[in-house]
Amino acid sequence: MSTAARGTVPTGEWTSRSAKETFDLGRQVGESLSGGEILLLSGTLGTGKTVFVKGLASALGLDPDDVSSPSFTLVNRHDEGRLTLYHLDLYRLDEGPSAAHAVELDELLSDEMSVIVIEWAERMGRYPLPTPLWQVSIDGDGEDPRRIRLTPGRAT
Repeated sequence: MSTAARGTVPTGEWTSRSAKETFDLGRQVGESLSGGEILLLSGTLGTGKTVFVKGLASALGLDPDDVSSPSFTLVNRHDEGRLTLYHLDLYRLDEGPSAAHAVELDELLSDEMSVIVIEWAERMGRYPLPTPLWQVSIDGDGEDPRRIRLTPGRAT
């Protein structure tokens, strides 16, 4: 995989055959980020969403070992790198706009020198999000390869 220029988020579809390949794709995406981006991650439990975020965090100058799924804390803030990373997990929240309000998303969106990654973002329903917005979809199960799609998202 080639390194993306900062400001040019790579889009397309990749096949990941290992956690390392998923991490590396996350790092490639992270290298392209300049602040203000929102990434919406979707995929079932265990597909590698957090591994992807660890790679992204690595590219932001953060220790990937400090990145864990915020399933119970809802929001993990990492601000030791070149950009602040807000890693959100909405899995345990009720569906609808209340999910966004529960994590104070509007306040997080005001930080232009941050990157916001939201796992289970579909739980927010049609909550309006600004651009730049990216959809990251990870499909696969068990030891099977993962299909990772990265596409521009649409503000609602």
